[in-house]
Amino acid sequence: MKSPPAGQKAFVAVPTFSSTGVWSALLLFGSGAASLVYQLLWIKQLSLVVGVEVYAVTIAVSAFFAGLAVGGAWFGRRADQLDRPLRLYAWLEGGIALLAVGSTLLLAHSAALFATLQAHTGWLAWLLPFVLVGVPAVAMGGTLPVLVRASARESVAGTGGRLYAANTAGAIAGVLLAPFVLLPALGVQGAAMAAAAINVLAAMVALMLDSRRSPLQPPAAVAVMAASSSARLALVLYAIAGGIALGYEVIWSQTVVQFMSTRAFAFAMMLTVYLLGLMIGSAIYSRYADRVRDGWFAFGALIALAGLVALLQVSLLGGWLPMLQSQTASLVTSLTGSRLAAMCARFAVAAMAVVLLPTLLLGAAFPAALRLSARTEQSGRGVGMAVALNTLGGIAGTALTGFVLVPTFGLVRSLAMLAIVAAMVGMVAVFRGSTAPGRSRWLVVTIGACALVTAVLTPSQKLAQLLAQVRGGDLTFYEESRGGTVAVLAQGQGDNRFHRLYIQGVSNSGDTLPSQRYMRLQALLPLIIHRGEPRSALVIGFGTGITAGALSQYPGLTTRVCAELLPAVVRAASQFQGNYGAGRDPGLDVRLRDGRRELLASEQTYDMITLEPPPPSAAGVVNLYSRDFYQLAAKRLAPGGVLAQWWPLPTQNDEDSRAMVRAFLDAFPHATLWTTELHEMLLVGSNDPIELDAAQIEQRFNQPSVAKSLGEVGVATPAALLATWVTDRQGLERYAGNTPPVTDNRPSIEYATWVRHNELVRVLPELVTLRTEPVVRGATPELTEAMHRQRDVLFTFYASGLAAYQGDRDQWSEALGLVMQADGDNPYYRWIAGGGP
Repeated sequence: MKSPPAGQKAFVAVPTFSSTGVWSALLLFGSGAASLVYQLLWIKQLSLVVGVEVYAVTIAVSAFFAGLAVGGAWFGRRADQLDRPLRLYAWLEGGIALLAVGSTLLLAHSAALFATLQAHTGWLAWLLPFVLVGVPAVAMGGTLPVLVRASARESVAGTGGRLYAANTAGAIAGVLLAPFVLLPALGVQGAAMAAAAINVLAAMVALMLDSRRSPLQPPAAVAVMAASSSARLALVLYAIAGGIALGYEVIWSQTVVQFMSTRAFAFAMMLTVYLLGLMIGSAIYSRYADRVRDGWFAFGALIALAGLVALLQVSLLGGWLPMLQSQTASLVTSLTGSRLAAMCARFAVAAMAVVLLPTLLLGAAFPAALRLSARTEQSGRGVGMAVALNTLGGIAGTALTGFVLVPTFGLVRSLAMLAIVAAMVGMVAVFRGSTAPGRSRWLVVTIGACALVTAVLTPSQKLAQLLAQVRGGDLTFYEESRGGTVAVLAQGQGDNRFHRLYIQGVSNSGDTLPSQRYMRLQALLPLIIHRGEPRSALVIGFGTGITAGALSQYPGLTTRVCAELLPAVVRAASQFQGNYGAGRDPGLDVRLRDGRRELLASEQTYDMITLEPPPPSAAGVVNLYSRDFYQLAAKRLAPGGVLAQWWPLPTQNDEDSRAMVRAFLDAFPHATLWTTELHEMLLVGSNDPIELDAAQIEQRFNQPSVAKSLGEVGVATPAALLATWVTDRQGLERYAGNTPPVTDNRPSIEYATWVRHNELVRVLPELVTLRTEPVVRGATPELTEAMHRQRDVLFTFYASGLAAYQGDRDQWSEALGLVMQADGDNPYYRWIAGGGP
């Protein structure tokens, strides 16, 4: 994301926005839109190359900002030496189109190369993503200062502020276009091509405009003048302000998310509001920048006030915000009938409550800084240096806040520290540069004092208390870390008391008995049906530790590995029942990296890989549900090995589930489907035939630890296990049909429309109709009969659940009564009948 730059020097004339300025604004609107499309695409692609671990992504994205900084500084200087800067702008836009598309295509095929380079060259491997992302960004960074040079006549502050606002408005368009239009319709590479078309159009328009304009002041007449000490001070302070601003963004991303969701749409709405504030602030202040008598006081007050407002808004968060979100969503639903529009309205309200006011002030600080640092005769240099130093400050601020402040002091205290530093920046600006009377200086001091008082009065556990208030329950674990906030809440009543895991304020999983059921089956069912003798297993996603812990109950395993992103998630494991102490299990090798990166970085093979990541619609998680991932995982299976994919039915629409199944089938020639709980299915795939052997299944199931583990969740016999069979590959083929698969290039699930109400009622019955008879070698008539009996009870129970979702209380009561009559001692059925959530 582009962050606001910094400035120097007063002007008396009040500028008008010429026709050249209007065209320049339109060009920068298009350039901003294309740049943000690329940035979002590259962040997505970088997660596939370097992994989604926060250090890796931050380092990789820093290459983009570093490129912007270099481009702003270098091309800004270059523009001042040209009499036709529009030609340079046209070359820049053409270069962006070529380089950005090339980078997008190369990033799509660089993950394996990066992993190989890292294994052999260490940190030198990072040159690959740095070059691929940083080089196009250099050209992007030059567009704003070059067009300011082409447009500014009297006021760099006024022209620069307006053009910055136009560029930011384009960025808003790009933020919305990417997830809502381009990625769903065109995929990653198609979206890059569309953005490149905008760059090419901008280049053509710039050349057309240049052909109609007279040259500017001859280059020989432009002498490079050294910046004054006051200009240098303004640039330094604005660089610090850039670090503060990006530090705010790091904290906001973890603060506001508990009022939002993990969907890409939620992130897009937050980023839109962030950029909207910068745009409006810059546009408004640029109209008055040259009328302000004391530019230093204005600049200092804006920076200091932004810090105070950012802290106050978090301090004042409470139950009023979810209520306002609900009211807004209801209004939008009544007007549009769209669940997606209603949810986006909820996200926008949350973002505005936390982000909008501070970013208005930060946006206004850009033209205020330009007034202090940029001369008309060197407008390109002035704007370029402001952008460059502010961007470099942003890189430092992001790293310092994310990797030092938040892990050490927590979110609230980190925000307080940034607010106090902002106040100090404001005071330095006013006391060192301002000629304002004492009362103006003391006004900034008062702002700093208010920030200090607010910091002291705001509880450090404010966000933890708010989470418990909004979600309901008692907080039993809470940790704010560089990768996200991890919390555990105790919820429910009486015998149905349970704990739920929240990451970034969003519910991920829990230890209810139904959850324990599907997670234990997620681990043990594939091992029991394995055609060979499984010795090694990999779990992708630790979560509550129940799946990883269940592996310890299978005696034959000698290698148990779990890939998990957040150390805090592992530390929270003791809060959950039924995970066999997985967080403290010395036999479980927990590797702190994302699952895809684990498979890329190591050629270790496994007899079983089981996945329990967040739902596929969550931002970035589609990386573990794509055909490309399944093909990678298939290479890491030992002969006869199986991969088990968790399939949550209610979290995506039917058509998106079909796309996921198609991706799975494209990677695995042999596939089966099992049901692990009312809301969950289990896909099991293999490179080799999946053969069910009755004697083998009974022998493995009847191992005491396995039988006890599954019996506790309502799977008491081998027949009950086999009763969870749904269908084979042929049935799955009928379900997937001709639906295009989820791929890295077309991550359709992540950008699909919002989940329809009660989608489970549509999907589950259709899957039930696919039900076939499992082929079980050596099955006795007694086993077959018991399996049929258990299956009838299980699917009658599912019928009762569907009736409950449809509001048919009579059918629910009748079906559940039959279930309890047939198997009333089953703990799973008993838990539901007892009113569990």
